[in-house]
Amino acid sequence: MRLFWPLILVALVGFHAPGSSRAEVQTEYELAGYERVSGISGSLSSIGSDSLANLMTFWTEAFKKIYPNINIQVQAPGSSSAPPALLEGTADFGPMSRLMKDLEIAAFERRYGYAPTVVRVAIDALSVYVHRDNPIEFLSLPQVDAIFSVSRRCGALDDVAVWGDLGLGGVWAARPIQFYGRNSVSGTYGYFKQNVLCSGDFKNTVNEQPGSASVVQAVASSITGIGYSGIGYRTSGVRPVPLALEEGLEPYSASSVSASERSYPLSRYLYVYMNKRPDQSMTPLKTEFMRFVLSETGQAIAHKDGFIRLSPRIALREQQKIQ
Repeated sequence: MRLFWPLILVALVGFHAPGSSRAEVQTEYELAGYERVSGISGSLSSIGSDSLANLMTFWTEAFKKIYPNINIQVQAPGSSSAPPALLEGTADFGPMSRLMKDLEIAAFERRYGYAPTVVRVAIDALSVYVHRDNPIEFLSLPQVDAIFSVSRRCGALDDVAVWGDLGLGGVWAARPIQFYGRNSVSGTYGYFKQNVLCSGDFKNTVNEQPGSASVVQAVASSITGIGYSGIGYRTSGVRPVPLALEEGLEPYSASSVSASERSYPLSRYLYVYMNKRPDQSMTPLKTEFMRFVLSETGQAIAHKDGFIRLSPRIALREQQKIQ
């Protein structure tokens, strides 16, 4: 029997809230696995985020094992490609590692008369990577801003050009830093610019890479390199640096716990945008794919790919958007 809601009730815990004379009931949930339904066929296309490229591919491959006769194409030039693809109707799904900008939403609304539907599908810990042999212990976000930005809007007084500027001594003191990042079509580029550079400008010495994996590969090949990419792209050749929000505050490593609790400064949701009329259901194929993504089966794939799964409560909330 198919479970319509993707959650199973597992516990009821009573507790007294402060200042309350009566018991409150807290409900705990566990995601249910996806169950196959009949009558699913057709083709889908996905155009958008490179950060989500691997995960969308893994989801589609697993989904096609359940429904062998369907076809799903995944293209991942970057998050900025998703809004125009949805606007022109060339994509069913628009994966993005950032939220749509107001102008992108406005253009969609002018065309269709309603806003695109956005669904959170996983959590990412955007990581700052160094070579695995780099001894730097942690960085603050103002320091990272000074590394990558010419503007230094986040509060750092001095530029950072060599590793000695960050306190490393010995042979590291005079080693120049090599900077690696994404190109401007990337949602990760936009997120990093807004949240780490305080909307300042990148240095023109940042080596722009075409994809998230390319950034990590470049850092792994350069002992003095530093770059930013999603935690799902980590390899043995690099090390994600613990980050502190400000100087003097506790640094946090990128992990499922710190990202879920939002204590890690660069935790972010990953999104899939869709063209869904508010008064109509999506096609059965589109609906079932999103049900799969938001099920325990789909979230386990996200976890295996290095991302952080949604909490069951958030998964349920997102599930309601595609009814």
